[in-house]
Formats: sequence, C-alpha cells, structure tokens
Amino acid sequence: MFFMVPFMLLQGSPAWAAHGYALWGDLKYPDGFTHFDYVNPQAPKGGELRLVSNLRTSTFDKYNPFTLRGNGPAYLSNLMFDSLLAGSLDESGAGYGLLAEDVRAAPDGLSVVFRLRDNARFHNGDPVLAADVKHSFDVLMGPFTSPAYKTILADVEGLDVIDERTVRYRFRVPNRELPLTVGGLPVFSRAWGDEVDPQTGQRKTFDKVVTDIPIGSGPYKIGPVNFGRDITYVRDPAYWARDLPVRRGTANFDRITVKIYKDNTARLEALKAGEFDLMRFFSAGDWARRVTGRKFDTGELVKGEFTHSMPTGFQSYVLNTRRKPLDDIRVREALGLAFDYEWMNRQMFYNAYQRVQGLFGNTDCSATGLPGAEEMALLEPLRSQLPAAVFGPAYLPPRTDGDDSLRQNLRRAQALLREAGWSVQSGELRNAAGQPLVLEYLDSNEVGARVVAPWIRNLEKLGITLRFRPVDFALYQQRLRTFDFDVLTLAFGGTHNPGSEYADMFGSEAAKTPDSGNFTGIANPAVDALITRMITAETRPEFLSACRALDRAISHSHVLIPQWSATTHRMAYNAWRLERPAEMPPYAPGEVWAIDTWWARQ
Repeated sequence: MFFMVPFMLLQGSPAWAAHGYALWGDLKYPDGFTHFDYVNPQAPKGGELRLVSNLRTSTFDKYNPFTLRGNGPAYLSNLMFDSLLAGSLDESGAGYGLLAEDVRAAPDGLSVVFRLRDNARFHNGDPVLAADVKHSFDVLMGPFTSPAYKTILADVEGLDVIDERTVRYRFRVPNRELPLTVGGLPVFSRAWGDEVDPQTGQRKTFDKVVTDIPIGSGPYKIGPVNFGRDITYVRDPAYWARDLPVRRGTANFDRITVKIYKDNTARLEALKAGEFDLMRFFSAGDWARRVTGRKFDTGELVKGEFTHSMPTGFQSYVLNTRRKPLDDIRVREALGLAFDYEWMNRQMFYNAYQRVQGLFGNTDCSATGLPGAEEMALLEPLRSQLPAAVFGPAYLPPRTDGDDSLRQNLRRAQALLREAGWSVQSGELRNAAGQPLVLEYLDSNEVGARVVAPWIRNLEKLGITLRFRPVDFALYQQRLRTFDFDVLTLAFGGTHNPGSEYADMFGSEAAKTPDSGNFTGIANPAVDALITRMITAETRPEFLSACRALDRAISHSHVLIPQWSATTHRMAYNAWRLERPAEMPPYAPGEVWAIDTWWARQ
C-alpha cells in the first residue's frame, strides 16, 4: 500500500483577514489570539520523542525532500521548513500568519499579498526575505521537482517581489483556493545548495542538491544521523517563531529521533522492546491480536484509539485505464462486483473498518441520493461525456450482506463481461481474439498477498486471473512513476476543501504526465470541467455542488474500487515517557498530533 500525502495547506478563498485567511467565512481564532485551543501553552521543553518512520522506504539517501530521485527522511519537510501560513488542527480550510505577518487577498481574487515578519530567520541566521520566497517558488515550479507542483499551481501566473519583505502572487483566474495553497508552500533559503558545480562552472541545479543540509526556518535542525537508517532532529532553542500564537505550545521535544526498520514485524517487536515511544497502526489484525506484551501489562505502553473528524479519503484498488482491458468501463465494474468487502471486514479485519464511500467521505462534499438541481445544472451540459449512471443515485459500492449476495454480484459481473465481448472458451474467459483476461496486482510488500487473496479467488470464479506481483519498494516507485501497472492499492488522503490537487489526481493533462498523481489514467474533458468549476466556485453552495458532481463522475467511472477506512487513529505510546493534551483536535492526522503538541514527562 502506498500513502498519498498532500503537501499543502487546506485550500482557501478571498475571505480576507490580516492575521489569517479563511475558506468560507470567519476564522475561528481572532486577531490577537495567544495560542491554539488544543495545545498546552505551558508545556515544558525537553526530552526526546523516538518514532518509527512512517514511510514505506527502508532507507533514505538524501536530505532534499522536494526532488524526484531518491528518498528523503520521514518528517523532514514539516520539521525544518516554515511556510507563509500555518494551519490549525481544529479548523478546516484556514491558515494563520507564520512567516507572514499579514495576508491580503485582492477583491477580484486575482492576487494575494504577503508581508513577511521582520524577525523571521533561517537556521543560519539570515533573515527570511521576499527573494527567498520567490526562489523557493521558482525552484518548486522548475524541472527537478514533482509535476504535482506544476498542476496544483497551474493558475499561478507569477510571483512579484514588491519590496524586501513583501511578495505578491498573481493568478490567471479568480481562484478561491490559491491564497492558502501558495501560503502553505515551503520556503527555503537561497543559500541552500548555493555552490558551483565543478562540471558546469555554474550554480548546481536543484537535482544536485542531495545531501546539502537544508537551510529552512522551522523549529528543528538535523542532528545526529546514521545515514540511511536513523535521523535525529534537534530543536532550535533560538527558533524565531517560538512565541508566535501559531507555534506556542508546539515543538516541545528537544530531540525527535526517527528510526527505520525493515518490515512491520521488526517495527512491532522493537516497540515492545522499548526502542521507540510511539507507533501508529494501520493493521486491524496487529491491533487486535499482536499489540500485547509485558510493557503493555505494566502500563508502560498504552493502546489509544483517538476519534477524529478527518475525511475518510479514498483508499482503493486503482485500475490503470491506460491498459486494455481496463479501458472498458464494463470490465472495471465487473472487477468491483467480485470484491467482497463485508466478508473481509468480518473475517479478516475484526469489523474494525467502514467501507469507503466515494471521494469525499465524512465531508459535506460527499454526493448522496439523486443529483440536486444545482448539480444537474453542472452535469447536463456534459451528459454525452459521462456514464449514464452519473445522472442517477450516488454510487454505492456493491454489498454482499442483507438482500445482496456475492453470487448475485458475480452474475451481474458475468453479464457485464459478456456485454464487453468476453466469454468462456474451453473453460477460460477470453475475448473475441481468444486472449485470456489476465491482470497483475503490483505490491511492494509480500504480506499484501493475504489481503488481496479473497478478491483473487472471487475473480477466478469469473474466469479472470489476477496475479499478485511483489517487488522491492524502489522498483515499485519506479513503476508507479511511469504508470507501469494494471492494478494496485493506493490510500489517497481526503480533505474537507478539495481543490486543484484533484487536477493532478484526475485531470487529463496529468494523465499523460509521468510521475503525476493521475494513476488511474482517467482523461475526460467532463471531469476536467467539473474540477475547474470546483476550483473557481465563488460561493460555498456552488463549491459543494461542483464537489458532489465530481464525486459522481469519478465514482460511476469505476476507475477506483473503494476499500476501507477507520474513524479512529490507533496509536500505541509510552505513557512513562510521554504526556499529551487531554483531547485530540478533530483534524489531527495521527502521529502529527504527538509530534506537534505532546511533551516529555518530567
């Protein structure tokens, strides 16, 4: 499983306020607020938080988290780089001044101006200036970073340096999300990597900035490193923003050490042995049966399930429509009908999960029932480019309980396959050319075979062969970047405020761009149009109608087979070493809550 993690702030709009920026209406925290409600402003500083890496990679080979090649250490970007605005964990679609002391969005929605704080400093003591903001933006939009930046920032026309500490972003069209999107971009020093490449005699290009220590302005610096294995971030005692409202009560540990283990079993045993302090669990089986031992019995280690209000996201089987026969919607729908989620949740997952429902589960953006008048106004002009089912009830994944059964679903799947030209010939499902229906399921972990096995067995009943193909993570990443797969699992993070990142995930331009986020390969002008309407909506009702219309269009295209989600963060932590606030804020993404707001027991 590969986890998609969004790098930007929640998207926003021209609801302007000098100390921050809100998406739809007022900010929760007024000008002059002293700290976020969910932190302990008197939390003591000191001690160490020992974590396990949250990345799938078993090593790291660079300190630059923004370039395409190689793998950076976990948490580096969040700990070392500040941005113009900082989000809160108890509010959706808002940002407050961090590097910027003032944010002003133009009434026409075509620009936003940020004024930098006079005391903002990089780790090397240099002031954070407008030229650094421009340099960071230009580099991120350059050829050596992820194409996602270019897609998400496609409507940014440019960045102007107004004076030493003032920048203005200009937009091609009015766009309510962009002020927060650009406000959430990392800012790094022009001095980072400012060396001459001996081969060219010129300043080395950003892809050559590999093991140069990053020069950011965040609360932590790089400390002791066992390169490729473990990394320790050390708190900067002179951190320039330590007393700002958006930072008070955060960054409480003097050291944050991140350790890498070769697999889940090694991580779990290391936790039980006390080698690190906190671990988040994604396996229901591990949580139910294997998170036990002496340290749990004594109370040193504690299991905690923390209920959140995060969007469910849409962890799914991803079907690569660039490849035959997955370019046929009937074949894709048939594959989904063979997936028996209810049996898996009951027999394998201890009933710990809920089925993913569309793109925007647990948010106001989720489509339900029949399209309303506002949705139909968006969809009707696109009718010829969309599946007919889009204009009916919202998509609900097939069930195998109650009045439904797997047998009924498989019969429906057989009918769809026949309609698509597939029939049983000599005991095998073949097309008119006599070719069998054989697909490959790509995974970077052999243990994934257990989870996909029930689906494989059900597909065999239809005459479809799905071959499980485990590869090492480096090859998995390479094949992902070049879209060299048939089927795989991805866990897409959700949001209450979807924006231009959906052009990267489902846009036509991204579909033909290597290393983009459009893994399904969907390239539909109707989807492009709905994404544009969502991004450019001027009112919240318009925004929600566009979101829901997009939800219907993607779900009924059957490019994703929805899997499962949890309503809690499952974390085991060392209660003898760590203390935490009493309540988790509603939008805290798991271990980020601990990194940001917990503190060492004194």
